[in-house]
Amino acid sequence: MEEISYDGLEELPQVAKTLMETCKEDKIWVFKGDMGAGKTTLIKELARQHGVVDNVSSPTFSIVNEYQNTSGDLFYHFDFYRLDDPDEALEIGIDDYFYSGNPCWIEWGEKVAEYIPEDFVLIEINSDLSGKRNIQIKTVRDGS
Repeated sequence: MEEISYDGLEELPQVAKTLMETCKEDKIWVFKGDMGAGKTTLIKELARQHGVVDNVSSPTFSIVNEYQNTSGDLFYHFDFYRLDDPDEALEIGIDDYFYSGNPCWIEWGEKVAEYIPEDFVLIEINSDLSGKRNIQIKTVRDGS
């Protein structure tokens, strides 16, 4: 498990760069953290560094947002916070997204844990009272 700590938003570009280097082979990234931990903010920076020019926002109500970079590559951003039943995710075709070969950035993945592919990266964000954030990166293979 790798860890990254940062104190403020000015360090976020380097954090995103480190994540991209560390997890470059993985397409499924599951972001875990409390409300307000910085999951969406980090995803915005990842998208920016990948050349996405679209407005990146949390897909809280739509469940999934699709972004495209200047090279035409697709990125999928999920937010399952408001999901009541994991089977609702099947109705939007999450399997098609997850197995598309395109990067998938998932917030609140624990709500659809049984549908997340067995190989993924878990990125857990925690913050302390001072606002310092700690990111733990765990590569999961074969579901464990």
